[in-house]
Amino acid sequence: MNQGILEATAPEAVADAQRVVLFDFDGVIVRHQTLELFIRERIARGRWRLLTVLPLIPFVPLLLPSPAGNRFLARVFLRVATFGRSEAVYRRRAAEFGRTYARRPGVFLRDAVATMRRHVDAGDRVVIVTGNDPTLIEAILDEVRLSGVELLTSRTRGGLFGMRMTFHNVGKAKVAALKSAGVPLPAAIAYSDSLSDVPLLRAAETAFIVNPTPKLARKAAKAVGKSLEVVHWF
Repeated sequence: MNQGILEATAPEAVADAQRVVLFDFDGVIVRHQTLELFIRERIARGRWRLLTVLPLIPFVPLLLPSPAGNRFLARVFLRVATFGRSEAVYRRRAAEFGRTYARRPGVFLRDAVATMRRHVDAGDRVVIVTGNDPTLIEAILDEVRLSGVELLTSRTRGGLFGMRMTFHNVGKAKVAALKSAGVPLPAAIAYSDSLSDVPLLRAAETAFIVNPTPKLARKAAKAVGKSLEVVHWF
């Protein structure tokens, strides 16, 4: 399994010979926002941590609906959940959580996994492009032996006040990360479940929105500005 943002590079001759297929992770391959689940678990084990962000708590419901608010909360609560812990401890616990999560029944969207494996078997270059942490994603995928794919993820680093995101791979940053990693664009296909991935969907010849509500499907189609296909995966 390739880890981190720079691991998606491939020899030019190989890249040119393959279709590029892009997958978001949370909500597309698995049913949950896994980094959020991990953060919630860590905070539940030490609720005193919430005291450090007590003034922010009333504003959480206002921030959650917007992509920018979600990104801000992810950065803040990652620090809250890991305050006082070393990077090594964080990596170990994130990997443990990922393995445990992957063993839970029903957390993977079977249709997504089957689709991904078909792309791999067909010789396509499959890249998971996610705002999640590489340690957590790798643990989840390795536990169920999902191999043959590349990862472009956020980057995190430990510090005096817990883990911080040195690069948050969301929105337009996903397209920039693909270009930096030498992944040829436009991709053949992109799959996502989120409006925050409109730049990613625009960077593909064929774009799919996964399990949207009718309202989300309309918004995504308008934002992508081209034919957008809807898939319902279970």
